[in-house]
Amino acid sequence: MVATIVPFGSEAYFITLLSLDKYNGLLLLTAASIGNILGSLFNWICGYYINYFIKKPWFPINNKMIDRGNKIFNKYGKWSLLFSWLPFIGDPITFVAGTLRYPVAPFLVLVSIGKIGRYLIIYLSIMWTFNFF
Repeated sequence: MVATIVPFGSEAYFITLLSLDKYNGLLLLTAASIGNILGSLFNWICGYYINYFIKKPWFPINNKMIDRGNKIFNKYGKWSLLFSWLPFIGDPITFVAGTLRYPVAPFLVLVSIGKIGRYLIIYLSIMWTFNFF
């Protein structure tokens, strides 16, 4: 949910580590993807148990964000989970999937496609840039 407030942080860190050329790029890709997928799973869990969390003062998702996620999820259905990587709307979509009790297995498949796809595009772009220049 921090990504909603400060987007693109993980991408900048991922690009920086790749550009240092000290680490295995595929391992960085795997770690970044798994971390982001687990973050979305956490959002889903929070949504699933919304009645417990919504009244907590530290809980960072408000009703406006939930409404935004509901509109997107209701309009595009499960396919909206492919856009869980997008800043500002990705976290509310994954949260709403939990509130709607969307099954976790297909949730993880769709979210993984989006998250891994994002980092794969970044990874390939950086590798192409290094090889080109």
